[in-house]
Order: sequence, then C-alpha cells, then structure tokens
Amino acid sequence: MVASMPDPIDIELNGSACQWSLDENLSLLEALRQQGCLGARFGCGLGQCGACTVQLGGNAVQSCDTRLWQVRGKSVVTVEALHSQPPHPLVQAFEEEQAGQCGYCLTGMLMSAKALLEHNPDPTDLEIRQALDGNLCRCGSHLRIVRAIRRAADALRAR
Repeated sequence: MVASMPDPIDIELNGSACQWSLDENLSLLEALRQQGCLGARFGCGLGQCGACTVQLGGNAVQSCDTRLWQVRGKSVVTVEALHSQPPHPLVQAFEEEQAGQCGYCLTGMLMSAKALLEHNPDPTDLEIRQALDGNLCRCGSHLRIVRAIRRAADALRAR
C-alpha cells in the first residue's frame, strides 16, 4: 500500500505565498523549523513560555501548540521578517537598550511586542507588561525590554 501525500497547506509566510506538503497535525513550530525559519525557539512545548511566539493573522500566538491545520490560508510572520534592511525599529531598540542577556526569549518577546505595537502604537508600560505576560525571561532583562519596546513605539510613531 502506498502512503498518500498530505494535502498541501497554503499560507503566507513573512509576506510570501508558501505551500507546504506536511502533516497538518504537525505543530507550526516544527513546520517553521523544517522550512528553515529557526528564529522561533522550542522552550516548554506547552505554549506557556513564549519562546516560540510568532504572529498569526496579526496576533501573537505560541507556535508550539498551534497545529498546521489552524494556519491554513492565513498569514504567519516570524522574527526573521524583522531583520530587514534597515532593521525593524524593535530590533534596533532592543540592541540599543541591550534588552537581552542570553537571548533565548528575545524572538518571542520581539514578536509579542510587534503584535502589541500594531494594535496599540502608544502602549503604557502596564500594557507592554501585559502583552509580554506569556513570555518568560529568566535573565532579569524585563526593565530593559520594556524600555526597548517604548523606544520602538516612539520610533514607529515618528515615521
């Protein structure tokens, strides 16, 4: 008996149309990493640490517990999209504020911050902290991360 190929999954990845022939029950994180998008990191695998955060349809989601069938026909944005030329203001602000130590959580933090700033271009510090609530950082960089997001918000509004 010959195994059949899964139905292709059409998505928009970082602005480009893609078609993946992968098992639709695979996690989005596994699929992204198989396709060479290595920015989203595997952390807890339970959607609780935020290391794997990406944007799905403009909202921050944990890609480790999002299945491919859930992203069919939708737009997915990964941290790789922020490293354009010139870099996205969030990347620049995180560098200027030295907002990371080990860096493991930063890709998820960046993606959560991007989603926040797209929905709220002038968030308060409390709103920034609430948006990052699903992202764990054990290095203690929280104050610098909040400052970096505030700096990026200012830069985006000045454009």
